[in-house]
This record gives sequence, structure tokens and C-alpha cells, in this order.
Amino acid sequence: MLTLWNLFEASLLCLNAVCVLHEERFMQKMGWGSNAPNQGFEDHSSVKYQILNLVRSIRTVTRIPLIILNILTIIFKLLLG
Repeated sequence: MLTLWNLFEASLLCLNAVCVLHEERFMQKMGWGSNAPNQGFEDHSSVKYQILNLVRSIRTVTRIPLIILNILTIIFKLLLG
């Protein structure tokens, strides 16, 4: 059964996955790293650039709240199962 708690856990896991991505190891292999070779004038409205910008923004903004939410979720799971 789908509950609000399950949606919260799924979104928390997705946020954790985005924040854990390592640019030099994972994204550099696809040419999406911050040190990727510049192909001249890069289009900043492209989907690739927007995805990279979204990942960096999520990583910056949600760092401290994500730590707090993870701790609260772990405590809740330990206490209530």
C-alpha cells in the first residue's frame, strides 16, 4: 500500500542518490564532469547543462537538511520499526 511515509522515504532515497554522485568518478566517464573538455561555445540552455546545474544545486542546497532528515528517519525506523 502506498502511504505518505513511503513517498517521503522514496524522495529521501532519491535525494541521497543525487547527493552521493561523484563528479570525477561517475559523471566524468560520460563527459558530464566539471572538468570535461570544452567544445567551444557551450549552449547553457541544453538539457545536459541543465541536469548538471540541477545536480550541483541539489547538492549545495540540501546538504544540511538531508543530514537532519536522514537522522530523523533512522531514529523513527529504530523506534517504530
